[in-house]
Amino acid sequence: MDLDGRRESTNVEDRRGMSGGTKFGLGGGIMGIIIALVAMFMGGGDLGSILGQMGQMGGGITMQESTDNNGQPVEFTQEEQELASFSKKVLGGTEDIWSQIFEQQGLGEYKNPKMVLYTGSTSTACGQGQAAMGPFYCSGDQCLYIDLSFFSSMEQQLGAGGDFSYAYVIAHEVGHHVEYLTGVLQQIHSKMARYGQGSAQANKESVRIELLADYLAGCWAHYDNQRFKSMSDGDLEEAIKCAQKIGDDYLQKRAQGYAMPESFTHGTSDQRMRWFKAGYQVGDVKAGINTAMQQDYSQL
Repeated sequence: MDLDGRRESTNVEDRRGMSGGTKFGLGGGIMGIIIALVAMFMGGGDLGSILGQMGQMGGGITMQESTDNNGQPVEFTQEEQELASFSKKVLGGTEDIWSQIFEQQGLGEYKNPKMVLYTGSTSTACGQGQAAMGPFYCSGDQCLYIDLSFFSSMEQQLGAGGDFSYAYVIAHEVGHHVEYLTGVLQQIHSKMARYGQGSAQANKESVRIELLADYLAGCWAHYDNQRFKSMSDGDLEEAIKCAQKIGDDYLQKRAQGYAMPESFTHGTSDQRMRWFKAGYQVGDVKAGINTAMQQDYSQL
C-alpha cells in the first residue's frame, strides 16, 4: 500500500509505554484466559460485553509504566515507530474518505473517531481492554484501540501479514464507528440485549455487525484507491487472505479441530471475504447497510 506523502491523523492518543498486569480472582483462572484467546484475532465491534464478562469473573488490571532493566522508560524500535506512523496515516485516510462518502451519499456529517495506541492493557469507556483481545472499537468513547504487537501476531501466528492487511484491520474498526454514526450499531445491540448475551440469536446479530464492518472497510478501500491511487498489486489479495484467516470457522477449526456455527460471532471465512470484496467493488454504503439490516441471517 502506497502511503508516501500522506498525512498522519492527529486524532491519536499514544499510550504506549504503559503496561498492565492482569490479576484473576477466584472466578477467573482458565475461563478468563479462554475468553481472551477466543477474542484474539476476532477484534470486533463494541467489546464492552466481553470486557464486562472478564470483570465479573474477578479480573482486575493494574497499569504501570513500562521500563527497561535500568528503570528507564522503554524506547520503541524503528519498526514499532514505523507501524505507528503507518497506522496514523491509514486513520488519516479514513477521515478524508469517510468525510467525502458521508457528504456525497447524504449520510450527514462524519465525526472522526480517536485511535488509542497502547501496550498490554488500557482503560476504556467499555471497561478494561487487553492486547489479547485484538483491536476493538468502543462506542462509549468513540475510540478504536490497538496494541501494535497485534500486527506481528497476525503475520507470525496466522500468516496474514502485509501492510494492506494491517490497513484492513484498522478500516474494519473504523467501520464500526460508521455503524455507530448511522445508528446501526445501536439498533443491533438493542436486539442482542433482548435476545440475551451469548444466545444463538444474539450471536447471529453480532455476525451481522461484523460483516457490515468488513463491507464498510471495502468501501473505504474502494474510494481511497480511487482518490489516492494507494493500492499496489496484490493488496486486495492480502486483505481477502486476512479476512479468510480470521473467519470464525477457520479459527475454531485451528484451535479445536471443529467449528460450532451457533457460536459464530464474526462470520465464516467465506462470508468475511465476500462482504469485504463486495464493499470494495461497489462502494455503496447505503446499499450495504440496507442489505446487512434486512437480509435473513442465512442469506448473509
